[in-house]
Amino acid sequence: MAPGARRILTDDTVPGLEQRSVTPRTRSTLAGVVVGGVVAGTVDIGAAWVINGLGPLVIVEAVASGLIGSPAFHGGAVVALRGYLLQCLMSVLIAGCYVVAAIWLPALRTRWIAAGIAYGVVVFAVMNYVVMPLSAVGHVPHFDVRAFVENMAAMLLFGPIVSFFARDPSGRL
Repeated sequence: MAPGARRILTDDTVPGLEQRSVTPRTRSTLAGVVVGGVVAGTVDIGAAWVINGLGPLVIVEAVASGLIGSPAFHGGAVVALRGYLLQCLMSVLIAGCYVVAAIWLPALRTRWIAAGIAYGVVVFAVMNYVVMPLSAVGHVPHFDVRAFVENMAAMLLFGPIVSFFARDPSGRL
C-alpha cells in the first residue's frame, strides 16, 4: 500500500469484523418500542384530557411548553403538532429504557403486568420530580392528594402499555 493511502476496513481485512444483519427478533423488539411508546404516549394524552378537563390541543401545547415555555399556548396547530411529536418521542425513549432493562432482567418480559405497574411508578416519579422541574416551564411539584392519585393512575396505565408491547413473545404472564 502506498504511503498516505487509506485502507478500507471490510469483513475480509479485519479478523472478527462481521457484517451484522437485522434479525426478526431485533425488528420485533424495535417495533415493540416504537408502537408501545406511541400507543402509551397517545393514551397518556387522553388520560391528561380526562384528568384535567382540557382538550387534547391544550394538553399537547402543555407538552410543547416544556421546551419553549408559555408561548406554546399561543402557537396554534404547528406547536400542538410539535407537542404531540415530543410526547411520542419521550414515550418511545421511555419504552426503549424499559426494553433495554428487560434484556438484562428477563422477568420484566415474563411478568409484564407487575413490572409495568412498577415501571409506571418510576416513570411518574422521574417525570414529576426530574423532568418537569428542569423543563422550560420549571414546574415545581407540590403535593395534592387528588392530583397525585389521578396522575399516578395515568402512569399505572402507561407502564403496563409499555410492558405489554415488550412482553415475552411466548405469551406467558
